[in-house]
Amino acid sequence: MTEPQDPDGPTEDERWLVVGGRRWPRMDPSLPAEVVDALTSHLGRGRSGVGAAKRRGDDDAVAAARQRVGLAKHGLGERGPRWWDEPEDARLERAHAALRELDALDRPAD
Repeated sequence: MTEPQDPDGPTEDERWLVVGGRRWPRMDPSLPAEVVDALTSHLGRGRSGVGAAKRRGDDDAVAAARQRVGLAKHGLGERGPRWWDEPEDARLERAHAALRELDALDRPAD
C-alpha cells in the first residue's frame, strides 16, 4: 500500500532509510545543524555506553545508556511520531526538549 504524497512534503526517499530490506525512519531534515550535532553526539555516547556497560555486565548502566539512545533518537525524529506528520514548530520543540533532557543527564547531582 502506498501512502499519498504531499507534493510539497518530503518524498518517500527522504522519509525512510532501507537497510537489509527493512525500513527505518530517517532523521528530520528540518532540524538546525547545531541541534543535530548535539543530538548525534548524545546518540554516539549512548551507543558507546551500551557496549561498555554490556561488557562490564552492568544492567543498570545498560538501561541508562539505552535511555540516552532513545531520547536522542526521539529528538532526531527517528523514533516516536512520524516527523512528516507533525508541524515543523512541534518537531523543533520535540528536538529541543530531548536535548534539554539529555543535557540534564550530564549534570552532576546536587
